[in-house]
Amino acid sequence: MKIKAATSISEDLTPTMEDYLEAIYILSKEKRAVRVKDIAKRLEVKMPTVTGMLKTLSDKGMIDYEKYEYLELTGKGFNIGRQIDHRHQLLKSFLIDILQINHDQADEDACKMEHAVSPITLERIVEFMEFIENCPRSGSDWLDLFSAYRRHEMPREECLEKMKDFVEKYSAKIRAMEKER
Repeated sequence: MKIKAATSISEDLTPTMEDYLEAIYILSKEKRAVRVKDIAKRLEVKMPTVTGMLKTLSDKGMIDYEKYEYLELTGKGFNIGRQIDHRHQLLKSFLIDILQINHDQADEDACKMEHAVSPITLERIVEFMEFIENCPRSGSDWLDLFSAYRRHEMPREECLEKMKDFVEKYSAKIRAMEKER
């Protein structure tokens, strides 16, 4: 799993604007045409609220929108919507796969986190997820190994040797404890 973290979203967007762009991005992948009522339903808000935000996003050059018509993301809006969705999916994956949070809670928390996490933190989460996949638990120095993995892309063979060493030491401890019984 080679994952890349999204780059910084440099526009002056509020979390609410980001939620709208993400919703429009997802809807545009699901449907041929995105309508105000689709967005209202997805975000659980009233249609006049959506209309007001669409004007704001249109003024910022994120969407092409004419009242009572379908709307679509501009190139800029599409890229930002995709980045926001990507951050959301990475954070949700971390919460589900690493922290073992249930899907619904992870989705809700990822939505909150996606607006606050810096690109540096997101990149570190991605690296940690890759590390766990490539270098399973291998002793008390595991987090030190994570630092080495980040700096040097520790090869899988070295991780395997660390795991074997850990198992050997752990097995010796088990045998010693069994003798004490």
